[in-house]
Amino acid sequence: MKVITQSVNFKADGELIKYIEKKVGSLDKFYDKIVDAEVFLKVQKTSDKENKITELKINIPGNELIVKKTTKTFEEGVSLSVESLKRQLEKSKEKQRAPQLS
Repeated sequence: MKVITQSVNFKADGELIKYIEKKVGSLDKFYDKIVDAEVFLKVQKTSDKENKITELKINIPGNELIVKKTTKTFEEGVSLSVESLKRQLEKSKEKQRAPQLS
């Protein structure tokens, strides 16, 4: 799966990029038809400690799933986003498996 990471208003370090690719790559176990994933990292200019915005978009055939989290660290945001997407992917698979009622 191709993972595209974009950081806005700062440069993401290599460790963070590797972490994102590993975490997002783990979604392949839950759904093998993922086309690609886009990760957007933004820092809000606020006095709030939770100023890191992580937006994760996954493209699957016929749909795209998007999760947005605001957290203290990007690692936490990526981790929460991946967990949320796992649940969405499982729901999506269940819908596909359910017999089509005519």
